[in-house]
Amino acid sequence: MYQSIIKHSIVALLGMAMLFSCRSDLETIDAVITVDEGPVESARNAEIIYSDHGYVRMIMSAERMDRYEGEKNYLELPLGLHVQFYDTLKRETSSMTANYAISYEDSEIIEARNDVVVINEQGERLNTEELIWDQKQEIIYSEKFVKVTTDDEVLYGEGFESDERFDYWRILKTHGTFMVDTSGEPQGDHEGGLHPDSLDVDSGTDQSN
Repeated sequence: MYQSIIKHSIVALLGMAMLFSCRSDLETIDAVITVDEGPVESARNAEIIYSDHGYVRMIMSAERMDRYEGEKNYLELPLGLHVQFYDTLKRETSSMTANYAISYEDSEIIEARNDVVVINEQGERLNTEELIWDQKQEIIYSEKFVKVTTDDEVLYGEGFESDERFDYWRILKTHGTFMVDTSGEPQGDHEGGLHPDSLDVDSGTDQSN
């Protein structure tokens, strides 16, 4: 019934616009069409605290959070997000930032986009433009171009998999490696000569901490 009312209103308003060429009627049409497109809830400078057995596992914060309802309920973070992970002693471990994110409530999947950066406890840094975070499986992955910076090398590739804390990670197809000296200057591109197409790295961190 509600959709029918909207359709009849649009037809009537379009007829008025054609007869009178009235700008205000066109603005009214736009308002009618978009009336249900807004979020059901919005929050500024919001935080979501995730805990497990009484321990704070991580805190996700965002300048703005908009919640939408429909076939898929989701939370949109149009101004980006910051996620801080903690160990059982509430010490900061890894972190994740992005300029945009969307969180699907039912599947517990978060899609982070636009300048995504993940830094683990060892200081290793992941850069990519899109990262999928499966909270149920506690993993992060990407099919896009990735860059991983460690203490002594910078690796490039397509595709990436890791636990959500970025402790145990894998580049699916490496494109090249830069060795870095103590001054932080690249020593040369080895075009994957030092690494196979699939690279697995174990940082040695105990994820249970």
